[in-house]
Amino acid sequence: MFRYVVETERRFYLANEVHQEVHSGQGRTWVEVLLHDAWVWDMYRTNRFVRSVQVVSFKDVNVEELPAEEHAPVGLPVAEDRP
Repeated sequence: MFRYVVETERRFYLANEVHQEVHSGQGRTWVEVLLHDAWVWDMYRTNRFVRSVQVVSFKDVNVEELPAEEHAPVGLPVAEDRP
């Protein structure tokens, strides 16, 4: 269903597209992550499915690509198994 898991200090995201950039300036380093077709875990949100999200963090950001079989729709073969 989703291709990526993204974890920050404050939130947890699932997304199908992730773009990450590391920036430096004035002695600081920060990470900017753009997520598309995403699900956001935040206990204060009423709508968790969003079209796009921009995350900016001065802390650690973990991005993990899920194995193909974990994000394939249930009951359908993964891409490598299709003819």
